[in-house]
Amino acid sequence: MNEQQLLYNIALTRIGHFSLASALHLYRTLGSGEEIFLHRNEAQDILPDCSPRLIDNLKDWSEPLKRAEVELEFCRNNNIRVLCLGDDNYPKRLEDCADAPLVMYYKGNANLNQSRVINIIGTRHCTTYGADFIRRFIHDLKALCPEVLVVSGLAYGVDINAHQQALAVGYETVGVVAHGLDYLYPAAHKDVAREMVNHGGLLTEFMTCTNADKGNFVRRNRIVAGMSDACILIESAAHGGGMITAGIAFDYGREVFALPGRVGDHFSEGCNNAIRENKAMLLTSVEDFVKTMGWEDDALRIEAQKKGIERQLFPDLSPEQQRIVDVLTKSNDLQLNQLSVKAGIPIGDITSILFQMEMMGVVKPMAGGNYHLLN
Repeated sequence: MNEQQLLYNIALTRIGHFSLASALHLYRTLGSGEEIFLHRNEAQDILPDCSPRLIDNLKDWSEPLKRAEVELEFCRNNNIRVLCLGDDNYPKRLEDCADAPLVMYYKGNANLNQSRVINIIGTRHCTTYGADFIRRFIHDLKALCPEVLVVSGLAYGVDINAHQQALAVGYETVGVVAHGLDYLYPAAHKDVAREMVNHGGLLTEFMTCTNADKGNFVRRNRIVAGMSDACILIESAAHGGGMITAGIAFDYGREVFALPGRVGDHFSEGCNNAIRENKAMLLTSVEDFVKTMGWEDDALRIEAQKKGIERQLFPDLSPEQQRIVDVLTKSNDLQLNQLSVKAGIPIGDITSILFQMEMMGVVKPMAGGNYHLLN
């Protein structure tokens, strides 16, 4: 994406801030902020139920474009990447969510589309029980699944514990923050954040000069939920940010797990309620988690490598099957519609082809509707 397109996309986030659904619909329909600018007088015809406020805001792009130039200059000077909806580097799991951000800002080096992505979230008042479980869980997960991206919100309590333990075992970890990347909240986590930039990253949808206001935390929670395969709720009161994130993940169709706690414990009440209401699965061990997620092939591959067993070549594949393998080799764990586009195979045909490949042991359907190429 060239600089001009980036400018218009950033400007659109200013114009459509209070009409995200309409702005997102126009963006998906026309393909870019620049195209929306060129067709700004036809927005009502393109989207009959377009927000009147957005229709009015689309008339004048002068201030948003000036602000976009300032933002882009800051990004250039601070090694920050601008990720736009539809870009290859944009988190693909998040891309299909109805309220995905149009633009995000990313400072880091981790691949946001790794084959395994989890988020670990919960209360800011993490107890010893929760902290000990996070440490054991991440340590044990690393042994079974060596390549997992750990996502959280860089907040006090569960979040910072998750980031620190991920770094300790060699996992990359990304913090999704509720403000611009020109400062850090909370400042007490600056040393951890600095390490994360080199072994993961910081991600936000907010421009510079945006404070960490209360409403922004709720907005950022959907990014944490949407970019992950699974949501792991460690400890939470009956109401709070962790419960909001877990609820969003549940609505997105992600797998949600919760650590049970003792009846009557304030910071286990939310977890226990989620399990009781079948909105989260009981989390007691890494082995159960890996099995539920269908990630056992990681453990099998590790064992085979230890024994010096070479990877077996795939059986004879048809041209269409080979195209699917080639796509998944470059970017594993894709949803059906993404795989259809990248492989150039119509949805009506690719479903039966994938079923044949599943029977052959070449691919495996995963949580969240993704297809995984077996190693």
